[in-house]
Amino acid sequence: MPTGRVKWFSLEKGFGFISSDEGDDVFLPAASLPSGVTSVKPGTKLEFGVADGRRGPQALSVTIVEAPPSLAAGARINPDDLAAIIEDAIKILDRVGNGLRHGRHPSSNDAERLGKVLRGIADQIES
Repeated sequence: MPTGRVKWFSLEKGFGFISSDEGDDVFLPAASLPSGVTSVKPGTKLEFGVADGRRGPQALSVTIVEAPPSLAAGARINPDDLAAIIEDAIKILDRVGNGLRHGRHPSSNDAERLGKVLRGIADQIES
């Protein structure tokens, strides 16, 4: 299987490009990413299959071989600030929980924002 590194990837656009080790640019659709992976950072080493798409080579069955080191993981938030963020998240979750008890689901925008906040908190706690 060919290998290469992510040149760029846009979660909003749903695609990006891989610079293959052979020197070609390969289209990387979000649907080709491994299950549970929604985005990849530039520099991530990938292994992938290739098919001819409408606009050239397209990656299929992508596997992440090596992720680039995260600079953000090394920067921890001040514990007092993290505690305040967690307290705010608890208030938001309580509001969402009360709404769900009354049959109201959060809007897609609110749910997406809450997911990002929770993932950010998890990353800080794990670092």
